[in-house]
Amino acid sequence: MHEFYPLLCVGGIIGLISIVFLIAYFSIKDKREAIGFDRNMKDSEIVRRLLHYAKPHIGSFVIVLVLMLFSVAYDIISPLIVGNIEDMIKDDFELSRLYSTVAVYAGILIVSLVCSFIQAIILQKTGQRIISALREDLFVHIEGLSHSQLNNIPVGKLVTRVTNDTYAVSMMFTNILVNLIKNCFVIIGVLCAMLMLNYELTLMVLCFVPFIVLFTVIFRKFTRKAYRKVKDATTDINTFLSENLSGMKIIQIFNREERKKSEFDEKNNLLGKSKRQQIFVFGVFRPLVYMLYISSVLCLLYLGGRGYIKDTVFLGQTIGSGTVVTFYMYISKFFNPIQSLAEQFNWLQSAFASAEKIFTVMDIKPEVVDAPDAVELDHVDGDIEFRDVWFQYVPGEWVLRGVSFHVKPGETVAFVGSTGSGKTTILSLICRNYDIQKGQILIDGHDIRTIKISSLRRHFGQMLQDVFLFSDTIRGNLLLRSEGISDDEVMAACRYVNADSFIDKLAGGLDEPVHERGANFSAGQRQLLSFARTILHKPSVMILDEATANIDTETEQLIQDSLEKMMNIGTMLIVAHRLSTVQNADNIIVLSHGEIAEQGNHASLLAKRGKYYRLYQLQSARGGGGGDAPAGGVKG
Repeated sequence: MHEFYPLLCVGGIIGLISIVFLIAYFSIKDKREAIGFDRNMKDSEIVRRLLHYAKPHIGSFVIVLVLMLFSVAYDIISPLIVGNIEDMIKDDFELSRLYSTVAVYAGILIVSLVCSFIQAIILQKTGQRIISALREDLFVHIEGLSHSQLNNIPVGKLVTRVTNDTYAVSMMFTNILVNLIKNCFVIIGVLCAMLMLNYELTLMVLCFVPFIVLFTVIFRKFTRKAYRKVKDATTDINTFLSENLSGMKIIQIFNREERKKSEFDEKNNLLGKSKRQQIFVFGVFRPLVYMLYISSVLCLLYLGGRGYIKDTVFLGQTIGSGTVVTFYMYISKFFNPIQSLAEQFNWLQSAFASAEKIFTVMDIKPEVVDAPDAVELDHVDGDIEFRDVWFQYVPGEWVLRGVSFHVKPGETVAFVGSTGSGKTTILSLICRNYDIQKGQILIDGHDIRTIKISSLRRHFGQMLQDVFLFSDTIRGNLLLRSEGISDDEVMAACRYVNADSFIDKLAGGLDEPVHERGANFSAGQRQLLSFARTILHKPSVMILDEATANIDTETEQLIQDSLEKMMNIGTMLIVAHRLSTVQNADNIIVLSHGEIAEQGNHASLLAKRGKYYRLYQLQSARGGGGGDAPAGGVKG
């Protein structure tokens, strides 16, 4: 019995370690709901949705699997060849036989390497095509979200989904899945070969399998939690960077660099802590598997050595030196895939965590969508009507209350009122950036909810207070990649809105680079470029939202001249605080607390001496009204 004491000691140590990890496993498992331990989406659901993208490339994966069989064959056959060489040297040695055996070994190795190379090339190409399709679908889905939904999702989070998370998923298609399958085939093939070679030693190796399975199950739970923390921390830091780098000027103006540095350090340290936890989990698991490997090798040498020395026969099989050498290589090829499986499982958890976050974004249903029977509008005259429109951003807080008005084709209508009265909201609703809760909005007699969104917006030109310019050239920002527009047409539009006054002075002209968000141009110049961009796309209805806000006096004169010209193009809707901008409008609608207080042209509203009159008197007193009000003072 004492001959088996070494084996019992090894089993006792492994059993003790297993008990410790089981206690840790169950203590964590009991708290999983409290700490958000598991993902919300099942692995089977993630796999099903990922397979949707892999299905068009099934032929490439079949080729890869065929090539993989050659690599698996090498892993299974090579130990038998080496063990045969050992027996060959021990028995009747023939040099020619050795040469032929080595040649066979080399041939199998070369075929395996060539197949592995071709397999890697195919996988990389196929994986990148799959991820490109996934990334494109994600971006298109984000484009389809409403303004309200985009306002509720941090930009940094969306950037992380499209970049970092898709990269993690790409690793699964280009590396992880195939290697997982290959390692499973190697393990099964090696076990079959060992069973055919020697039952006794194979049963000894199989004694370690339950512990491998146990450690893998425990590791799976811990690594899932660790990877989720890393993903969440990465998203937080990307969101923080996206917001604060965009607002760096404000941070510097208010001298908040130290404060923001402290906030960044907190998020950076949280990410570092999450990374360390992830490394710790993996750093515990892999040595455990290696310990099992070393233990099995020691048991092999112990049993094999005793069997070889004493010429032991077990189940009708004798343990020879060639058998010991072959089993030593087989044990290595048995445990190496298991250790690789741990690493690949690590990446697989990362890929699944990333895929879940990607699909979570893709599962957000757009709030503003086309009706099943939505129609295309080839032409729009510009007849706009609001019928008892009610709208709220937040349930229970109405921004518009029963608003009704009618805009005739070619008219210029202005909306004025205090901040929060609903002016900008009306313009957003006309373009269907949001959907109303009650009432109807009609364009040329059609309810806008029955018109395709792309068709509807194609006939609108929006010029906002905060003009957005892309990192491109002036030409690229004006055309927005539209085709069939010549430089002569571009410059004609620029001259029409007075943008040529500064474009002609630039060294590059239309090819002048535009920095991020148009930082190398003044607010007035950006606004004139916005006007030119709108004119180029020939809208039927033009929308101006605070287009003259924060503009210097000289540029304002250019903009006012541009506005007067654009009023002759088609229907124009204007929101402005400066009443001098809207005096020439055909109809001025005064809003108060989401309702229409009064409407009419400039002269008639002044004659009423109501809200518009008081607002005009106030701006005239400050030098912003652009004219004198009729005598008679302000009514209380």
